[in-house]
This record gives sequence, C-alpha cells and structure tokens, in this order.
Amino acid sequence: MATKNSRTERLATNDIPISGRRVAAALHAVARHRVLAVLVLLAIFPWLMPYKALAVDILLYGLFAMGFNLIFGYTGMLSFGHAAFFGTGAYATGIAMVHFNVPWFGAMALGLVIVAAVAAVIGLLATRTRGIYFAMVTLALGQLVYYAVYQMTELSGGENGLRGIQVSELSVLGVPVNLLDPVNKYYFMLAFIGPAIWVFSRILASPFGAVLEAIRENENRARACGYNVAQTKWVAFLLSGLFCGVAGSLSAIHLSIVPIESLHYHTSGLAVMMSLLGGMGTFFGPFIGAFVFLLLEDVITNITVHWQLFLGTLFVLFVLFLPKGIWGTLLERLGR
Repeated sequence: MATKNSRTERLATNDIPISGRRVAAALHAVARHRVLAVLVLLAIFPWLMPYKALAVDILLYGLFAMGFNLIFGYTGMLSFGHAAFFGTGAYATGIAMVHFNVPWFGAMALGLVIVAAVAAVIGLLATRTRGIYFAMVTLALGQLVYYAVYQMTELSGGENGLRGIQVSELSVLGVPVNLLDPVNKYYFMLAFIGPAIWVFSRILASPFGAVLEAIRENENRARACGYNVAQTKWVAFLLSGLFCGVAGSLSAIHLSIVPIESLHYHTSGLAVMMSLLGGMGTFFGPFIGAFVFLLLEDVITNITVHWQLFLGTLFVLFVLFLPKGIWGTLLERLGR
C-alpha cells in the first residue's frame, strides 16, 4: 500500500505542467550523465560562438573557474590567490619550452609538477586559517609569487611577460595538427580539458567529495565525525591548484606568450566572478560563468572603452538578484 507521503509526492508531481516535468526529467538525466552532457556541449560549442578564438578562451577560463570552484564552491573557502597556480602553470610550461627547449608535452608535465609544489606550500600555510584570514593569506602569498616571478627577468621577461612560445604544429598519432587553425586548437585543448572534467566529476562523486561538502556546511561537525579536516582542506587546495595549473599551461600554448598579469590578483578575481556568475558549488556553473563573462566582455568592448564599468554593474546586479548564480538559480526554480 502506498504511504501518505508517496501519495502526496505523486499528487504534487501531477500538479506540475507536462512541460515542467519534461524539463525536470531532462535535468535529472543531465545530472546523472553530467560529464557526457558537458562534453557533448563543448564538442559543438565552437560552432555556436561568433568566432572560434573566443570559444578557446571560454574553454580555458571555464577550467580555471572549475578548479577554483572546488575550493570555493564545494569546500567553502574563498581564495584570492589562485592566479598563482594559473600563472605558475603558464610560466613553468613557457620557460621550459623557451629557455630549455623541452617539448610541449614534457613542458606541461613539468609545469604541473611545479604547480603542485607551489600549491602544496601555499595550501600548507593558508589552510591553517579560516574565513577572511584565509582569503587574505592566499592573496598575500599569491602576490608573493607574482613579485618573485616579476623579478626573474632573465627567465620570465619581467613586466614584458614571457614571449617566444612556439607550438604552431604538433603530431598526434603520426597525424600533423596545425594549431594556427583555431578549430584545431580548440579540440586540442578539449583533449586535455575533457579528462580533467571527468576527474573533477569523480572527485565530487567520491567519499572525499562528500567530506568536502560536509566541511563546507559545518566544519566543526565534520571534525566531530572523525574526519581530518585540516588534511582534507589541504588536499582540496592542492587539487584545486592542479586544475588551475592545467588551464595555465594550456593558456601558454594558446597565446604563445605569458603576460605577467596572469599571476596578478586581478586574474584571481576573474575566477571568483565567473564562479559567482555561473553558480558556486555547481558542476556546470564555472563554464556558464566563463561563457557569460567573456561573451559580455567581448560585446561591450566593441561598444565602449569603459567596459569594466558596465560589466561591474551587471555583476553587482547578478549578485543581488541571482545570488546562487545563473545555473544554481535555474536548478532551484525548476526543482520547486
């Protein structure tokens, strides 16, 4: 015999319009196969953009925001220093290629090792603090990395940035791929970002991901349950830095230069804005936030040089009226 609750749920479902139920069912299907859904969308994404280079930028910054979202949205720790990992990945990859003639794949691997080391050290220091103190410590340590690289003029190029990164053509299984073609470059980037998205999804679906959300909701209760909160936050910080480092390494290959601004706190602010626009603590949110931010930036810069004023105003409106972000608000309203 059906219980009272099940009858109530069935009646409530029957009250939902058919179109609403179909949308809800589609969202549930996407949630069950979220990696596949993202990859299908990203596979056709270049053909939906006004030009392909913008699609590459959105793809890279989407990965950057996704990595940041692991520590911000899922663990509840606001960092203002994640540009250190994005920029370190870009500089380490570029320096290995330009000054030491390391092949691009070896340079990327070396870049990730260096990013892991930087993230491990910064995380070890920053995760000892909480709240606004954590944000300030990450900001200070991130700027420390910025000025350290800035002073390495012979290697980094100083204020002029690192130039001379040349990956115009590469071979994949014996087939030459011309990276000067933006379509080829996009799918080359997607070949790395796709597996990164899968790994990110597996992290969230694992017991470790559940502990991260427990820490976000109530750190003291998570500690009382026997979890090593300090170690978990450090590992989350390290993983977050690695995702951002992958984005930075790919950015160096994409742009053929590494501007010093890639290490500046302004770049960390971009990750914060994209996560908030798309929806912090959501799987799709960072890519949606990167899409909205970069598309609006591209459109507004064609209208006025004061694009930051208009984009800042739009961001404030989003925060006031869509505090859960675009994707988070959509999920909430369709879930009612």
